Amino acid sequence: MKKYEKSLRTLTTRRRFVLGASTALVGITLPWSRFTFADSQPTYTPTLRGQNFNLDIGYQTVNFTGNKRVATTINSSLPAPILRWKQGEKVTIKVTNHLAHDSSIHWHGMILPTNMDGVPGLSYTGIKPGETFEYQFDVKQSGTYWYHSHSGFQEQTGMYGAIVIDPAEPDPVECDRDYVVVLSDWTDEDPTDVYAKLKKKSHYYNMKERTFNDVWSDVKEKGVAQNLRDREMWNDMRMSDRDISDVTGMTYTFLINGQTPEQAWTGLFEKGDKVRLRFINAAAMTLFDVRIPNMKMTVVAADGQNIEPVTVDDFRIGVAETYDVIVEPEADQAHTIFAQAIDRTGFAYGVLTPDLNLNSELPELDPVPILTMADMGMNHGDMNNDSMIDMSEHSGHQMDHSMHMEMENTSVKMGSGLAGFGSSNPIVHQDTEFGPHVDMRAEMPMHKIDDPGIGLRQHGQLYGRKVLTYADIQNLYPTHDPREPTREIELHLTGNMKRYMWSINGVKYVDAEPIRLKFGERVRFTLINDTMMNHPMHLHGMWSELETGDAKFIPRKHTVIVQPGSKISYLVTADAKGRWAYHCHLMYHMLAMFREVNVS
Repeated sequence: MKKYEKSLRTLTTRRRFVLGASTALVGITLPWSRFTFADSQPTYTPTLRGQNFNLDIGYQTVNFTGNKRVATTINSSLPAPILRWKQGEKVTIKVTNHLAHDSSIHWHGMILPTNMDGVPGLSYTGIKPGETFEYQFDVKQSGTYWYHSHSGFQEQTGMYGAIVIDPAEPDPVECDRDYVVVLSDWTDEDPTDVYAKLKKKSHYYNMKERTFNDVWSDVKEKGVAQNLRDREMWNDMRMSDRDISDVTGMTYTFLINGQTPEQAWTGLFEKGDKVRLRFINAAAMTLFDVRIPNMKMTVVAADGQNIEPVTVDDFRIGVAETYDVIVEPEADQAHTIFAQAIDRTGFAYGVLTPDLNLNSELPELDPVPILTMADMGMNHGDMNNDSMIDMSEHSGHQMDHSMHMEMENTSVKMGSGLAGFGSSNPIVHQDTEFGPHVDMRAEMPMHKIDDPGIGLRQHGQLYGRKVLTYADIQNLYPTHDPREPTREIELHLTGNMKRYMWSINGVKYVDAEPIRLKFGERVRFTLINDTMMNHPMHLHGMWSELETGDAKFIPRKHTVIVQPGSKISYLVTADAKGRWAYHCHLMYHMLAMFREVNVS
């Protein structure tokens, strides 16, 4: 332990940049040539414990790229302080706003009274400049959660932090080290300028559009005629098969615990340690694919809820999701924590090491994902084309058979309509979904809970790496509410990419009626993604119980990724009266892809 404490003291006073010989890897884009950190030192996130807290929202000068910028922070920390609570206790948090504008704090994933949820316009009016608001609520759950502003673009400018809640009973997950790993994306640009650019030119930040070399490779593989047919289909839709992320590494610097890849956040361990890593995706717009090369990760919790442990090599974490993993690193080796953006335009980087003098190797980025017609919820008939659609994600490789199969559990198939197995109703597009504000509709959306998603499907075949899917997530405890749903609410996630218009059922938030639930009822929400983007959907105040094909151990989540051209269902018990927010957690989508859920 003395050796560990000495190393930790060294870590907090010295900047580490441990790439070793890996900088010579072919094909990887290293962003550090534009970084000038001569005067920068890494900072470490403070942890606040107890039942009473004082949080101050203010401005803070930061430097992630060699250019000084003003961030929005809590207690002058980015990320905000880690709040460590105890299940069963009551917490009181006094939040003072020192900004020139209104602010707020939302306790993401927490089950609490609606007036404590922290959403201006629904929960309360927000916190005015110079004022203090007192949050107070009982802590009813345990696990890993987070908190962030729900005002304007303040979350993008640094206003987010971790919540760790210790269980009232002994934790079923044992560990020797416990680290929070907050993933985020930082831009030196004013977020309002980012949004304005997207509205004028939705692909402004897309650095991975097709080039002549891509076209030539496709011609050599598929021939001129097939390549022209493929291009014609995408051109007819006025879409790009490389449109994976709206905002990319062109402007983003990706962070782990507020540390750039150059600074490399570092966690220490000793021989024989089991290390718990609490991953939180606090990014504004970035989905991350996480792995620790040459080391297995055992996922033990999803969105704060304990699950049956599942061992994987990679997992995708959507914006606002959390995953807890246990790793058992070798005592004589440093290990890389590698979180690459879904579009492969950059990555966040950290290190687990027993010794600060050890280097960790930096892996290559995975190939850039390419969308297919299957990702759009279409087949060749939809596009008036009799040829077979190319279902490969990477040139020369066939798509996994699982992409075409609906998951089976015992003798009941997904989409049977039974609780735990998802909707069996036919897809219905509302009249409001037709018009210039909606540029696509998925006519054949599939349940994709056993699909790891674009960019990850070939990992088992090509690299021998197991990737986590929603089908792998099983609650550690029996389903809390085993009732069948009494009704179903079908919602279509809609938009026009070129015009950067987002909506639900073709209706933006300002024009939408609330979704009304009766207190105590059991409802199925079925989401159809009629766009080519992944949408992480977050329901406040109540659990989203994801239907994965097992009615007995339905996993509880607060945020669910809906893949392009897919459908997904979850059950909700309307056990919390009040007005609740329900929205896509991609920040620049949230303004319009938003609904009020009213429980009365």
